[in-house]
Amino acid sequence: MSMENTAKTNVTSKLEVIPGHAVNIPVFQLLKEDGTVHKGAKLPAIDKELALKMFSTMQFIRLLDERMFAAQRQGRISFYLSSLGEEAASIGSAAALAFEDMIMGQYREQGALAFRGFTVEQFMNQLFSNEKDLGKGRQMPVHYGCAALNFMTISSPLGTQIPQATGYAYGQKHSPANKDAEKTCTLVYFGEGAASEGDFHAGLNMAAVFKVPVIFFCRNNGYAISTPASEQFAGDGIAPRATGYGMKAIRVDGNDIFAVYAATQEARRIALEEGEPVLIEAMSYRMAGHSTSDDPTGYRTKEEEEKWRAKEPMIRFRNWLIAKGWITEAEADQQMAAHKEAVLAELKKAETVPAPHVDEIITDVYDTPSEQLQVQLDALKAHIRKYPDAYPATAKGVK
Repeated sequence: MSMENTAKTNVTSKLEVIPGHAVNIPVFQLLKEDGTVHKGAKLPAIDKELALKMFSTMQFIRLLDERMFAAQRQGRISFYLSSLGEEAASIGSAAALAFEDMIMGQYREQGALAFRGFTVEQFMNQLFSNEKDLGKGRQMPVHYGCAALNFMTISSPLGTQIPQATGYAYGQKHSPANKDAEKTCTLVYFGEGAASEGDFHAGLNMAAVFKVPVIFFCRNNGYAISTPASEQFAGDGIAPRATGYGMKAIRVDGNDIFAVYAATQEARRIALEEGEPVLIEAMSYRMAGHSTSDDPTGYRTKEEEEKWRAKEPMIRFRNWLIAKGWITEAEADQQMAAHKEAVLAELKKAETVPAPHVDEIITDVYDTPSEQLQVQLDALKAHIRKYPDAYPATAKGVK
């Protein structure tokens, strides 16, 4: 194989050692921490209606996370993952997409799903795994999915959605329906911890080689469960990795909803007009624990949390909206109270809805369930009949 085929580079007779931090990508920011705009900064074209929808969605997610964290502690649901402090990253990016674009989430993208139109009732049905849940109770809480909203069902194994997004975008690129005026892309979310998985590298490399319209959106919130970023990698974050794959990259302040919106808009333009993938690294901070199974006090300090609390996205956005005259303090508080009332009402309703019938566990896999699946279902029913007290919700549907 010739040198021209292996590397697109110049030839030199001088030995050069490239430093490990040769790439230093700046953080794109439009709003300061107090909600004022940087001098000379140009905000993206967002009208009042869209801005208020983004803010309302942010408030709703903040209340949903707060209430469901409490519900887990009360034993009403089994598990929860909060997006506290990261709402701007998911909502700002989702707002910049076309509705027809596919979204593949990890597990802190409830803001993107809510912006798309997932209702508080649908959230609750999934979290309680009841018979109205779109997934028929087969997934653990926070593993949302909605075909009608072009939001691919979340899967627990870390990073698997990354190469899947490349594959889906490859299909979009070659679909006869994907005409110039109707072109779509795929946006896939993941954390900086997932960027340490092999699937990350496989997905990015394949996307760059085949030049597919996919946006890789990394939420760098500082921690992979309890492991800080400083112990995960020695390089300058995730964005510089794009260079190794011949891919464009953007690093953005993930707590600045306007910067996230503008960055995603540009990434989408590149993906569709230039036919290339883009890597976005949104710098943020996970203000809550990794999940309700985690205690962050064991690996970070209160001082660190307070430092980042001053940078959190909702107060920054709220300050800008109030200064703009698009909402008042009283209106913002009233809206928050309305979201709280709606969340509590739907929570109480959802926990009274029965669990799916046990037979639902093998439907939608084949048109007619296979003999092997039927044998497994019969064995499960026999087990439930033997220990009905251990499966009180499911046992009601077993005879």
